[in-house]
Amino acid sequence: MSNDNADNLDVSDLHAAIPAIAAAMSAEDRAGLVNALKAKTLSPNVRKRVEALRDIQSEHGELEKKFSEEIAALEAKYQQLYEPLYTKRYEIVNGVTKVEGEINEAVTNEGDKGAEEKGVPDFWLTAMKTNDILAAEISERDEGALKYLKDIKWSRVDDPKGFKLEFLFDSNPYFKNSVLEKTYHVVDDGNEPILEKAIGTKIEWYPGKCLTQKVLKKKPKKGSKSVKPITKVEDCESFFNFFNPPQIPDDDDDLDEIADELQDRVEHDYNIGSVIQEKLIPHAVSWFTGEAVQGDEFDGLEGDYDDSDDEDGDEEDEDEDEDEEEESKGKKKRGGTAKAGHAQQTELPPQCPQQ
Repeated sequence: MSNDNADNLDVSDLHAAIPAIAAAMSAEDRAGLVNALKAKTLSPNVRKRVEALRDIQSEHGELEKKFSEEIAALEAKYQQLYEPLYTKRYEIVNGVTKVEGEINEAVTNEGDKGAEEKGVPDFWLTAMKTNDILAAEISERDEGALKYLKDIKWSRVDDPKGFKLEFLFDSNPYFKNSVLEKTYHVVDDGNEPILEKAIGTKIEWYPGKCLTQKVLKKKPKKGSKSVKPITKVEDCESFFNFFNPPQIPDDDDDLDEIADELQDRVEHDYNIGSVIQEKLIPHAVSWFTGEAVQGDEFDGLEGDYDDSDDEDGDEEDEDEDEDEEEESKGKKKRGGTAKAGHAQQTELPPQCPQQ
């Protein structure tokens, strides 16, 4: 490439010019080459102005960095202020302390053995089931174990950055662990946080109590020498799969084959963790009472109101335009199918841990 040609190179020629030159260059060097070639199309005065604009952009970046640091410090400050409230909530929920105005149920219900209830029974199970996203993860078999859930906490992780969820359980007949943890390691590239890795506690199930697996028994085929039923263990859907997050394979070839499915599972897993951290823990009482559901519905209230108006209009014009009504019904059916398809896509169960 001659100097004359280089001086007159247009941006549209970049795609043709770069591959031959930059085949063996690093990504950083290639980016530098692109910038250098683009600069050739600018006059000296315009280049000076661009450099001045880049300085302004750098100053903006510094302010953004400072903003992020101050936001993190402010969040940490208020997290400490929330802690005493969470402690009081824990004590009331688990019957550690009584609230003003309580009566002695043991005296009121004389003769009823075990009539007095400690704290607020099934507090966390009820709160979780009230949230649609979390309720979709909880199977009927899970409910027995989640009744023993005493508290859920979250804390920041600094090295590497991220956050940790802690599920505190009372002694129960399902597993030995008193605390189940889930940690998310997040990389902040300056634009938005990117999940790097998720780590969960290995659950120590008691024999025959594993909720993430089910045992299937089949009768032996006719003519088989064995008369014993064939036992087969299969993974099954369970909230406790949350503690065995999807893992990224080391082999790139294996990753290519399952990339899309893996991305869906990773995003779904992170969404569950975020809902617990940002919605459930801070507003657990509102989820228990159902008030949080009403608050979530306010976001789509305007759209729902518009839909109801349309339906009223259809009823008024029913005799005049029956075809329009049929078309409206068809659209509703198709919309329901689309939502169901989406739900099936996000409910891929993670692989069950080897017990």
